[in-house]
Amino acid sequence: MISRRALVGMGATAGGLLLSGCDKLTASPTFREALRGGEALTMRAQRLLTDRGALAPEFDPAQRSPVFRANGTRRPASPEYAAHAASNFADGRLKVDGLVARPLSLSRAQIGTMPARTQPTRHDCVEGWSAIGQWTGVPLKLLLDQAGLRRDARYIVFHCADNYGPGRYYESIDLIDAFHPQTIVAWGLNGRLLPVENGAPLRLRVERMLGYKHAKYVERIEAVASLATIGGGRGGYWEDSSDYEWYAGI
Repeated sequence: MISRRALVGMGATAGGLLLSGCDKLTASPTFREALRGGEALTMRAQRLLTDRGALAPEFDPAQRSPVFRANGTRRPASPEYAAHAASNFADGRLKVDGLVARPLSLSRAQIGTMPARTQPTRHDCVEGWSAIGQWTGVPLKLLLDQAGLRRDARYIVFHCADNYGPGRYYESIDLIDAFHPQTIVAWGLNGRLLPVENGAPLRLRVERMLGYKHAKYVERIEAVASLATIGGGRGGYWEDSSDYEWYAGI
């Protein structure tokens, strides 16, 4: 099987069909079905062969890309988001709820006072481009520990402010990736507050995953027991609408 990293390096070309990543998927149904069929095997193999706590490569800050490309939504169109942006997101709240003992509602200022991690990492998109950015944010583990996950929680779902089709963007990861030390809710990029086009005020960084898993404009983090009732049941907007793999490990 061709690895995802190889697909990224080749511009995601297979059999003359372009896998066009974060904005549109144009591969044939047969090719998409083949990718989906290998997903569980790929996940099991990677989890078996790779240390679950192994870090994605981190780079010298001098290696940062001159411009970190803004992909997908550049600015959510809702009046609510416009109002939050006009106040520099001072009145916005991040909710952490679902299967937790202590639901949270946090301002960006409160999140900014929490212990933070800064990591210069490479973002790999299935469109075939990559960029290095230095991200700063609170480890997701700290938020989940503060909320107190219930024993029946199995997945973490990210609900976002940007509209896609009839609803909002959403993504999910399992607890192994949620508790990884490089999985952060980022509020900063390259030494400044996160720009709107890159997901302000908050975005997910899950550094051992392809770019479409790194949800932007995160408003709510929900702990769930199953993905069956989230969107179309496959765990994410692109997974449901375009047959992307749910497990996008690299």
